[in-house]
Amino acid sequence: MKETIVEIDHISYRYEREQVLEDIHLSIPKGAYLAIVGPNGSGKSTLIKLLLSLLKPQQGRILLFGEEIEKFKDWQKVGYVSQKANSFNSGFPATVYEVVASGLTKKLGLFRFLKKEDKQKIMEAVASVDMLPFLNRNIGELSGGQQQRIFIARALVSNPELLILDEPTVGVDAKNVKNFYDMLENLNKKWGITLLLVTHDISAISDKVTHVACLNKHLHFHGESKEYELFKNDEMSFVYGHDIHLLTHDHDHHHGGTNQ
Repeated sequence: MKETIVEIDHISYRYEREQVLEDIHLSIPKGAYLAIVGPNGSGKSTLIKLLLSLLKPQQGRILLFGEEIEKFKDWQKVGYVSQKANSFNSGFPATVYEVVASGLTKKLGLFRFLKKEDKQKIMEAVASVDMLPFLNRNIGELSGGQQQRIFIARALVSNPELLILDEPTVGVDAKNVKNFYDMLENLNKKWGITLLLVTHDISAISDKVTHVACLNKHLHFHGESKEYELFKNDEMSFVYGHDIHLLTHDHDHHHGGTNQ
């Protein structure tokens, strides 16, 4: 039996009159690669804010690494990458190395000198997202997809066990999306990091994820990806409110025309 890293236990949340999450129960085992899918306004962002303790549950409870979230202190175990690449200030004067190194400041303090092992961690994190050749490049010179990889490396440098990615392919052009998902699969399989990927685009579901959760206020589906393939198109259309087509990214073929 695999250790459960995240336990979302009958969570509900509302903003004034609007109910955004209702009775969500979801568990994430260690080593999983979970994709949370759902249309815009489905409650995905609210769920992430609850997981990061930016909002407090109104009903139900959340356990992180077996501990109630209100008491949880070991936040370096949790990495988070938002949609920064889409709104990043390209004039920001910092190199790739400096941006990734800034991920250690919470651990080391702002003005501590980096030790040899810290520098090694930075190099390993940059290598893990295939960006070593860009180490001394200014972050503003990189494409949106390359910047997003650097923000992932920044989150990885403190060795999190859980990495939460919010719409990570925003700003990644379609031809590079497959490489981006290959890189995430590598982090999950070779680094052993539990991944939680949030997306509103059903085409982001690939054969690489191990589990899928389909959210639209309620949790309409949660299970292994192979079970998800049996989840009928008409059921998904009900969740999304319109007809959709399930696409997968396989290892040998590029997917066509998906909007990233």
